[in-house]
Amino acid sequence: MSYDSIVLASRSPRRSQLLRQIGIPHEVLCVDFDEERLPGEAPRGYVERLARDKALHARRQHPELGCRLLLTADTAVVLGATIFGKPRDEQDCIGMLGDLSGRVHEVMTAVALHDGATMRTTVSVSRVAFRTLDEAERRAYWATGEPADKAGGYAVQGLGAVFIERIEGSYSGVMGLPLYETALLLSAAGIPAWQGSREG
Repeated sequence: MSYDSIVLASRSPRRSQLLRQIGIPHEVLCVDFDEERLPGEAPRGYVERLARDKALHARRQHPELGCRLLLTADTAVVLGATIFGKPRDEQDCIGMLGDLSGRVHEVMTAVALHDGATMRTTVSVSRVAFRTLDEAERRAYWATGEPADKAGGYAVQGLGAVFIERIEGSYSGVMGLPLYETALLLSAAGIPAWQGSREG
């Protein structure tokens, strides 16, 4: 299987950037998918199901993919039993950041790799500690435009980094694609990360 067989089914430019970082040439396929949580679904099961189902959905929408290797991922910010997705509006974001303020939450990112027959999945769980954020700071952050399309209403790789006291786990997983786990999945499928290839 060659490097040009990789297809990333994701609208996230960060995931594409992270794949390039480890030298995995790929094409990007934008797929719309319902990310609604099922009743009683545990957070870890939720992100793993979404990653897996996104891959199957992409194949149904694009049968021309054939046996090309398809990579999908899903990220959720989790506090207790609450899953924070992307904020609906300013007030939703202000509330999310208020809930995360001064507390430790988890970021779960599931990755799925599908070749048309075999589905491989993995889940990365990281713990992120936020410092205390006052309302004025949260509103100012929303005004930057950065949190609008981010799970939990913040970006670890952007301005939101100043909120984070510490991370226990995978920095790239918090960004949206855990590179250690992703490289293991790719290696199991016969594609070694960075060796012999490097994209811009």
